[in-house]
Amino acid sequence: MRAQFVMSEIGVGLRRNLTMTFAVIISVALSLALFGGSLLMRDQVSAMKGFWYDKVNVTVYLCTKNDALDAAAAPAAAGSAPAAGNGKPCSKGAVTPEQKQGIEAELKKMALVQNVMYESSDEAYKHYKERFGHTALASVVTPDQMPDSFRVKLKNPEKYAVITSAFAGRDGVQSVADQSSELDNLFALLGTLNWAALGIMLIMLIVALLLIVNTVRVSAFSRRRETGIMRLVGASGFYIQVPFIMEAAVAGLIGAGLACGMLGAGQYFVIDHGIALRDKLQLINFIGWDAVLTKLPLVLVIGLLMPSLAAFVALRKYLKV
Repeated sequence: MRAQFVMSEIGVGLRRNLTMTFAVIISVALSLALFGGSLLMRDQVSAMKGFWYDKVNVTVYLCTKNDALDAAAAPAAAGSAPAAGNGKPCSKGAVTPEQKQGIEAELKKMALVQNVMYESSDEAYKHYKERFGHTALASVVTPDQMPDSFRVKLKNPEKYAVITSAFAGRDGVQSVADQSSELDNLFALLGTLNWAALGIMLIMLIVALLLIVNTVRVSAFSRRRETGIMRLVGASGFYIQVPFIMEAAVAGLIGAGLACGMLGAGQYFVIDHGIALRDKLQLINFIGWDAVLTKLPLVLVIGLLMPSLAAFVALRKYLKV
């Protein structure tokens, strides 16, 4: 009988404040969808880091004869006599076999290095033609313009600066290039977008909480006579508060369900089908349904507990008979 009474009171309360209940549901749905989306974005960034950082290399480019001639001509163009050792890369000439062997041996000794692969100028030219042979620039590039290089695979790609500091400016080394620096800018942008989503989620969450408090307040005020009678006949405070708390919980749970639907729809229609970014952007390692499904229970729990706690706090202040 008591359970039936509580359920009937919940239905009455939701119908009386239908407009505000609808606003609560939409606000909770949007805030929790942003919350779940930010969690999925964090997983996506982590997956992309693991995927791309595992593929990037640090490349040590060696000096060619053309580099040595350019370095020697630079001071002459400025009006001074060319001299070896002017502090510029390759100013001491093209890399020698001894320098090449020393660089390779030192790279292989470093604990940070996983493996080292040598690429000759002919191999570099062949790879360049395979990738950019259709461009106009490819017709004027010659093999002697392509430098020999060492492709260095690191155990921890985020520590690429160690290789740069050890070999940049060294005799026989033209430059040290790292692909991770470009990825860092991308991940910094994604991190900023994620924080922006969290900020919007927080604002929507505050709006939802204020709506819940106002909805409970209006509901309690509209039923102040009923609650007064229940007090007089000896009903406990908790028994009186249960219908109001359950109203907020039901509205929050419906909103959480909508948020879960939004997250699932985003994964299905944006990533897997419909727009199908997974097929169109194969360079990106998109997260799968396992990541989405692990977030849905958390969204539902928050959608249930958040309105319930807000209603409980509001009732302690406004439900006084």
